[in-house]
Amino acid sequence: MANLKELRSRITSVSSTMQITKAMKMVSAAKLNRAQNAIENMRPYAEKLNELLQSLSASLDNDTSSPYSNHREVKNVLVIAISSNRGLAGAFNTNIVKRVRTLIDETYAGQSVDIISIGKKAGDVLRKKREIKSSHNDIYDNLSYEDVAAIAERLMEMFKSEKYDKIELVYNSFKNAATQIVTTEQFLPIKPASKRGGESISSDYIFEPNKIEIVEDLIPKSLKIQLFKAIRDSVASEHGARMTAMHKATDNATELRDDLKLSYNKARQASITNEILEIVAGAEALADS
Repeated sequence: MANLKELRSRITSVSSTMQITKAMKMVSAAKLNRAQNAIENMRPYAEKLNELLQSLSASLDNDTSSPYSNHREVKNVLVIAISSNRGLAGAFNTNIVKRVRTLIDETYAGQSVDIISIGKKAGDVLRKKREIKSSHNDIYDNLSYEDVAAIAERLMEMFKSEKYDKIELVYNSFKNAATQIVTTEQFLPIKPASKRGGESISSDYIFEPNKIEIVEDLIPKSLKIQLFKAIRDSVASEHGARMTAMHKATDNATELRDDLKLSYNKARQASITNEILEIVAGAEALADS
C-alpha cells in the first residue's frame, strides 16, 4: 500500500484534474448551445436550397447543364477532411481520420486521391502517411461565410478545370450532444434529384428570367452553403463530443478520487493503530522494568 504522502499527492492531482475537466465541460456546454442553434437554424434553408438545385439541374438539357453537374469517369478524387484544431473530444477527430483512410484504401482504391484538411487534428495525423495539398486551420479563428465561400470557390474551380473528377466532404454531422454521425457527402459533381427507383424528379417550377441564368447564380451559392453547413455541423459536433468526453472524464476522476480517499483513510487508520500499539508496547516494557 502506498504511503500517506504519496496518496495525498495523488488525491490533490486528481482533484485538480477534475476541476479542469469540469470547467471544460461547462465551457463546451455554453459553446454547444450557440453552435447547435446555428446549425439547426441553417439546415432547413440549406436542405431546401440543395433540393431546388438538384431539381433544376436534373431538368436541364445536356447542352445547357452546368459544368458542376458534369459526371465523368472518376480518376482523380479530392477528399476534404473536416476536423477540429483542438483535441480532448473523444473519438471526434479519430473517426474522421478512419473514414478518410477507408475512402483512400477501399472506396477509391486504384484512383488518385488527394486530401485537403480543414482543422489541425486530422491533418496532422493524415500528413504522416500522405501529402496534404492544403490546410485551412485558421478558418475556426473567426468562422464566417465569406472565408468558407472562398474555399468553396477554389474547389469549384478545381472541379471545373477537370483537375478532380469528384470531391467528397468528410465531417461529423451533429445529431445531439452525445451523438455525432461521421458523414461522407458528395460535394461535386452535383447529384441529380431522384425518387424511389432512381427515377428523376420532374419539376413544375416556372423560372424567370430563365433556367440557365438561375443555374449560373444558384449553383455556386448552393455549393458554398453546403460547405458552410458541413463546417457548422462539425463545430457543433466538436463541442458536443468534448462536453461528453469531459463529463465522462469528470465522473472517472471523481470515482478515482473517492477510491484514493478510501485508501488514504485505511492507510491512516492502520498507521494510527500501529502507533498506538507501539505506545502500549513501550509502556508495558517500562512497567516491567
